[in-house]
Amino acid sequence: MPDTQKNKKILAAVDFSDDSASAAVYAAGIAKRLDNSLIILHVVHDQAGSPGYYSDKKIKKGEKKRLKRLEEIAAEMMDEFIQKLIDGHSDLKTVLKKAELVIVSGLTVTKILQVVEKMSPEMLVLGNRGRTSLKHILLGSKAEQLVRLCQIPVTLVKK
Repeated sequence: MPDTQKNKKILAAVDFSDDSASAAVYAAGIAKRLDNSLIILHVVHDQAGSPGYYSDKKIKKGEKKRLKRLEEIAAEMMDEFIQKLIDGHSDLKTVLKKAELVIVSGLTVTKILQVVEKMSPEMLVLGNRGRTSLKHILLGSKAEQLVRLCQIPVTLVKK
């Protein structure tokens, strides 16, 4: 009998906040228990289609200041984010080190839905701040939009 559990994936969408760190840890725990692979996704918000550049703050003495693309900075932030998770959760070290890290640019909800369609994970895990405001009531949060639009189960994790 073939093992149908293999090659199943859990997707955690992160924005590097404490809430998304909680979501990534939760997703890693599920992936470990179910022996699934883990995908950690970050969406770089598209600034009206133009590539964004920022000054590199981590300049060593004697180096010239340089500009970096948003995606480069996001990749560095992702590495730091994963290392911080590993340092704080040694029991999940193997899962987190093996995680597939994905960085895309665009509108957050749209890109997450596209990644879900392309990678076919079993579940999407997100951090949720749980804020309330008039804007939130009228427009809904990204998490609520994903719960409504996503074709797979969505788990919301609060810090």
